[in-house]
Amino acid sequence: MRLNEFMMKAMKAFNFISGSSAEEEDLKKHRESVEKMSRLVTPKDDVNIAHFKVGDIDCEAIRSCENFNPHYAIMYAHGGGYMSGGPDYARILGTKLAIATGFTTVTFSYRLSPENPYPAAIEDGMDVWNYLTKGVVSPTHLYLAGDSAGGNLALCLTQILLEQGRETPKGLILFSPWTDMTGEAQSYEENKDVDPVLSKEFVENAAKVYINGAGDPNEARFSPLFGSFENFPQTICFAGKNEILFDDSKSLCEKIKVAGGKAVFDVEEKGWHVYEQLPIPIANQAMKRLSKYIQEI
Repeated sequence: MRLNEFMMKAMKAFNFISGSSAEEEDLKKHRESVEKMSRLVTPKDDVNIAHFKVGDIDCEAIRSCENFNPHYAIMYAHGGGYMSGGPDYARILGTKLAIATGFTTVTFSYRLSPENPYPAAIEDGMDVWNYLTKGVVSPTHLYLAGDSAGGNLALCLTQILLEQGRETPKGLILFSPWTDMTGEAQSYEENKDVDPVLSKEFVENAAKVYINGAGDPNEARFSPLFGSFENFPQTICFAGKNEILFDDSKSLCEKIKVAGGKAVFDVEEKGWHVYEQLPIPIANQAMKRLSKYIQEI
């Protein structure tokens, strides 16, 4: 079922994703809109939030006051096209993850492009991973999560860990991950008129300023979809049927399975890109499905 026309128009009117990322004014407006959205939709549930730093990286540890499980943790990377987001934005899904799973959710504010293009965000993510896994929590008790560009970061980190022969996360939790920076998937065309959040122009511009001439979009270090999935951790991937990045999630799960891994592809027929952020019924239902998944594995 597609989004109804009224809802789609309303979301596009309040769209916090700018159509262009190259111009300074557009970038400023985009970041301001993301922060405004963060203040509006962050859950008001009863959680404890502890602020700390890993080097120069601002981090938060979010814990549920009601169902806290001290034995596991989630390292969560926020989305925003690698160009926007910070503690406030990360707190939206960070809080929801902590409540749904009972695990401590650690968010971090990686450096953003275009000021800090690739590999800045990946380096920051690896620094946080190293900090957490050297005395704070074992990789066997640590999930890696991310939405959109944060999903890209989580996937790239996991592939790097595998290449280095290091321990990988217990599992991955992904929301509409950006797995392919080439922009050639069929869902770009199929969903261009029904995706209320993303445009192909935005995605292409975000990829351009992130890569910044360091290579080609089809390289695995930018598009993890084209990397190896041998011995990949079990993964659950949420996606909305109405998003232009739908094929990024679908193809990812298919490749993990072909490589012999376990992947659950959770599709919301009424959903869009990272719909889980909003305080709406389908988002609440998705988090309940995540909770059930975590309890059963």
